[in-house]
Amino acid sequence: MFGGLDTKDPSYFITQDNIERLRKEKEANKLQSTKDQSPQEIPSPTDGSSGIGTVGCVAVDAAGNLAAATSTGGHVNTMAGRIGDTPIVGAGTYANALCAVSATGKGEEIIRHTVARDVAAVMEHSGLPLRDAAARVVAGMPWPSVGLVAVSATGEVCMAYNTIGMFRACTTEAGHTEVGIWMDDVDANGESVTVRL
Repeated sequence: MFGGLDTKDPSYFITQDNIERLRKEKEANKLQSTKDQSPQEIPSPTDGSSGIGTVGCVAVDAAGNLAAATSTGGHVNTMAGRIGDTPIVGAGTYANALCAVSATGKGEEIIRHTVARDVAAVMEHSGLPLRDAAARVVAGMPWPSVGLVAVSATGEVCMAYNTIGMFRACTTEAGHTEVGIWMDDVDANGESVTVRL
């Protein structure tokens, strides 16, 4: 027990599916290294079906206080020491007095473009609402590389992405709920919705 929770041996989290995924990634990297004589990052499947993913959450309370949290889905067979966007404040996660943002996608691109912080900076320096600020940041990213969920201090919710789809959901205390995966779901083309707190 740790802090009232049962703990598991690390071997508990090793599954046959993960062992097979690792084997395939190692083989793909070996083939790529042989071809180019230098290790290269193997591109994500074009259909986005990696089977793993980031979990992000943004929240605003009745007083306008904002919070963002992001948990990485990670990459299989990454180089030792690689740090993704999730733990870097401003890249994959950010919150200030204007908005809270959690991003998912290609970590190196998200880090390079400081995606989460840029949404807040565009709001701050351009005076744009969350929806427009997020759309501007996402439009400036290589395709397909990023998705984000965001909420402003006034309760505007935005779920923007430049990928084929992004698992996403929104709910409010007032009972507004929306769930989507593909571009043609609920918030067509990654548009945002303003909800009352």
